[in-house]
Amino acid sequence: QVQLVESGGGLVQTGQSLRLSCATSGITGGGYVWGWYRQAPGQERERVALIGSRGDTVYFDFAKGRFNNSRDSAKNTLSLQMDNLKAEDTAVYICNVQIRGRDYWGQGTQVTVSS
Repeated sequence: QVQLVESGGGLVQTGQSLRLSCATSGITGGGYVWGWYRQAPGQERERVALIGSRGDTVYFDFAKGRFNNSRDSAKNTLSLQMDNLKAEDTAVYICNVQIRGRDYWGQGTQVTVSS
């Protein structure tokens, strides 16, 4: 079974940094789409950053210049470095991988940024 487990969330102040990690298991092969999503209370889930099947990385507006998405293919882990955090970044951050058209999600890790 595919399993994704996020870690690294916590409480920080505006302007500080966090590094999130996503440990995976049950995943073989490659060429998949990896990414981070987030969901704040009362809000819809939104995309943060993606690594495409060809290795291309896409950052969405709020993440550009502040967040860095990376993958360690040997360990099958995904990381999200978040710098200059803002109160608006407060959300549950969720790791995702799409394998042959099917999405797999982690449980999420809470990031809280106090202003």
